[in-house]
Amino acid sequence: GAAEVASLPVRLLTDGAPQRRLEGRPAEPKPSRVGAGRSGVPSVDPAAALLRLLGSPNLGSRRPIFRRYDHMVGDATVGPPGGDAAVLRLPQSRLGLAITIDGNGRYCRLDPYAGAQLAVLEAARNLVATGARPLAVTDCLNFGSPERPEVYWELERAIDGIADACRALGVPVVSGNVSLYNESEAGGPIDPTPVIGMVGLLDDHRARLDPALRAAGDLVLLVGETGHDLGGSEYEKVVHGEVAGPPPAADPAREVAAQAVVLEAAEAGLLRSAHDVAEGGLLVALAECCLAGGLGLAGGPLLPGAGVGLDAALFGESQARFVVSAPPAALSALRELARRHGVELALLGLAGGDAIEFQGQLRVGLDDLRRAWESALTAPGLPANGEG
Repeated sequence: GAAEVASLPVRLLTDGAPQRRLEGRPAEPKPSRVGAGRSGVPSVDPAAALLRLLGSPNLGSRRPIFRRYDHMVGDATVGPPGGDAAVLRLPQSRLGLAITIDGNGRYCRLDPYAGAQLAVLEAARNLVATGARPLAVTDCLNFGSPERPEVYWELERAIDGIADACRALGVPVVSGNVSLYNESEAGGPIDPTPVIGMVGLLDDHRARLDPALRAAGDLVLLVGETGHDLGGSEYEKVVHGEVAGPPPAADPAREVAAQAVVLEAAEAGLLRSAHDVAEGGLLVALAECCLAGGLGLAGGPLLPGAGVGLDAALFGESQARFVVSAPPAALSALRELARRHGVELALLGLAGGDAIEFQGQLRVGLDDLRRAWESALTAPGLPANGEG
């Protein structure tokens, strides 16, 4: 029979472990040059910037990777890679589980508290974009040596950020792990990179949403408010070669409101698609929606709000935003829903055609967008489309 070889009170592990508190000291902030400009004229050609962003490693197609691994998980996968979150069906049930992982080391380098909050809030947005209600979080805390005062301070602030964001969303942290001492003599410590895994629940996996525009003539709308948020952005890094300035502000209350609008709209059957706006900003999110559905977007001129430059309107990474599409008949109900939650709702244009166009500002064909997007992770010897 079985023999007991060890017995340890759980309290010893949870409350009785020895504590070691090190010195924490914040690093000196670095001001941004790019984020300072609030001109209505973009500093670079928007179409060229969009193609560069879509062809960059963080924003390009992941197909060359996921085509090489089994992502069907016992054939329970109903929402495959390529959207905001994977969706799995539960056996003998219509219930679905949406799963996502998020983290941004650049945001956390600039502000570890805000960056950790943003990882939690984006993970929740990714689940909501499928129509799922966030349930629980697991985390992985990746940092350099905590014996460095700057790293220990980053670790403390990131943990506080995760905790505060989870409290605001009402989502518990149910598990996690820690990876410290990630550094080298040559490169120093890695960027502080808390990674958030989050799971959400769909009452009916068949009603899930994805980013793809579905029908010509559908309205394409922006849920949420755009600020001047270029600090730590992909645009700042890829196009201007800089990582500086404050990252986008984390506003959990605004996030909860925007997510409520999308969830309630999804549950009422008002939406044909939904996609969160994250790295790369609005223009990259729109390109992803257009590429997923094979439909373009025809819009009038994009008019930034007061104090927001056109660069930030197109590529800034303001949080608590979604791109959704809906039939014209749903517009009045969507406006009422947004008004009730105090969330901005803006009409961007109509789905259709073979290009993304904002009159007088840019026009980029879907073929050019797809070529850039599919080339991001290809290497010599790998097929461009990830097949094989």
